[in-house]
Amino acid sequence: MISLLWLIPALPLAGFLVLALFGGRFTRQQVAWVGCGSVGTAAFTTALVGWEFFQGFPDHESYHQTLWNWIDTSGLTVGVSWYLDALSLLMVAVITGIGFLIHLYSAEYMAGDEGYARFFAYMNLFVAAMLTLVLADNLLLLYLGWEGVGLCSYLLIGFWYREPEYGTAAQKAFIVTRIGDTAFAIGLFILFTQLKSLSIQQVQSLATEAWPVGSNLATIVAVLFLIGAVGKSAQLPLQVWLPDAMAGPTPVSALIHAATMVTAGVYLIARMHHLFALAPLVQEVIAVIGLATLLLAATSALVQQDIKRVLAYSTMSQIGYMFLALGVGAWSAALFHFLTHSCFKALLFLAAGSVIKSLHHEQNIFWMGGLRRHLPWTFWTFLIGAAAMSGIPLITSGFYSKDWILWSVWSSPLSHRWIWYGALLGAMLTGLYSFRLIFRVFFGEVRTQPTGEPGLAMRVPLVVLAFLALTVGFLEMPHTLGNVTLFSQYLSHALPTMELLPGMDESSETREQLAVTVSALLGIGLAAILFLPGSNFSRRGADLSTGRPLVTLLQSGWGFDRLYDRACVRPWFLLTRNPGELLDRGYEWLTVGAESCHRWMSHTQTGHVRWYAATVVVGTLVLLGLFAM
Repeated sequence: MISLLWLIPALPLAGFLVLALFGGRFTRQQVAWVGCGSVGTAAFTTALVGWEFFQGFPDHESYHQTLWNWIDTSGLTVGVSWYLDALSLLMVAVITGIGFLIHLYSAEYMAGDEGYARFFAYMNLFVAAMLTLVLADNLLLLYLGWEGVGLCSYLLIGFWYREPEYGTAAQKAFIVTRIGDTAFAIGLFILFTQLKSLSIQQVQSLATEAWPVGSNLATIVAVLFLIGAVGKSAQLPLQVWLPDAMAGPTPVSALIHAATMVTAGVYLIARMHHLFALAPLVQEVIAVIGLATLLLAATSALVQQDIKRVLAYSTMSQIGYMFLALGVGAWSAALFHFLTHSCFKALLFLAAGSVIKSLHHEQNIFWMGGLRRHLPWTFWTFLIGAAAMSGIPLITSGFYSKDWILWSVWSSPLSHRWIWYGALLGAMLTGLYSFRLIFRVFFGEVRTQPTGEPGLAMRVPLVVLAFLALTVGFLEMPHTLGNVTLFSQYLSHALPTMELLPGMDESSETREQLAVTVSALLGIGLAAILFLPGSNFSRRGADLSTGRPLVTLLQSGWGFDRLYDRACVRPWFLLTRNPGELLDRGYEWLTVGAESCHRWMSHTQTGHVRWYAATVVVGTLVLLGLFAM
């Protein structure tokens, strides 16, 4: 069965081709069967491949499959080759499994849209590109999937292209991520020129042998790869595209923000961990970027009025936790949070979509309220997702993954205490903005009358994801709570295990867990005091969404859009508004220069033969002197 590995990316790609060529002739039911069936069959194939992979695991830790040679010229040999190990199997399982649930949800959610076939064609292509990225055996094929994901994000964010602001949001995402993609490509060029290979495994082995820890080349390549990861995963300073990406349909937001595009940067750093281990300074930068992003995004999420923008900023914040873990060398902890985040964030977006659809596409949380009685399925599933993201202890997956990250930050020799305190503050803010959303949307008075619960195709994915958001955390539990290490043992065959500082024992871990628990509950308690209808603060109209200057700054994502607009966008438009005029000015300057040179040289034309002879002699002597030297 493992030989069927090539089918996993091929099936969604085939679904895209069928829908792109013949989708206009299909009925909506046929489109849904092709769109959902291709990804569902890929998920089933993943289960079969994974089952056989585990039969030989851990004696056979990886599987390599080459379909054909893609490029073979001038010392560069690149094949269409797949590489399956513990890391790539985890990514593929999440992409196909959660991707299938999102496709199933979309079959009902997008049922009334005129671009139904086009939507599923784009979604299938998106999944195929992401699977190519995570299964690629070489960096060039990985880059092909990387760019394919970027293209599909542009198509899906701007899906409703007749709305100008949606097209602008799609262009913004495409252009900002191109900055990171360009840096990534330059890193590939340097790797090939120095190591003569683009095979992921060979490159890391050769780099470890050729470059000492801290070498300039290793640092440069790691920085370039980091810029690429920062662009795709919406981390500082290239995070500005993600909130505007909410212009796309809600299932697109779930797909981009849960299991695919925003996790590509996390996967790249984890996959190239040997390279980043050679650049410890860059690893520290990764941790600082993750901390700064998670705090910036968490504070911005506190004041958003659009339900999807709250979730978008929460995605940036949770990806920041993953970067933080990668930066301190907790590779497995970062991937565990990727797994739990994929479940509860997909759940939150899909539940938000259910709310939006039932309220006639209203997205402002101040026009919502009292929905828990009218949408009980949506309420309970959304509550489970918010609880998991907040890290409510013992019963939610988010607690175990976030606790693992914070324990790693506390006990890692690559970390600092101030980073841990910042991450702890982020955990408190997460509980605050998550339950602000719960109390504003589902409690209080009904402000917009809902149409009712969604149908079965939308409800089933919500229930399945809610179950996963509660249970996947039990794959890895700390020493103080049962010492379950299934996930870390599994990933230890693909990623190194983090070393702890001396003196880190169970009592230290218990104190750290208590701190994480208190911070999460404190955030939820503050949300109840401030936003729960009936509380004193709520009766006084207290909210973090008023028009104060600081709140306005936070609503704009700390003003990065305005900064980039003034520093980059406006000067560029000024230069390119009338390029013909600039070219004319350039030719005018050339004309003025030529005329000036002519006037200056004309003074040498005196008409005196002695002057000309003397000039020839001096010139000849100068030339002879140059040749003599």
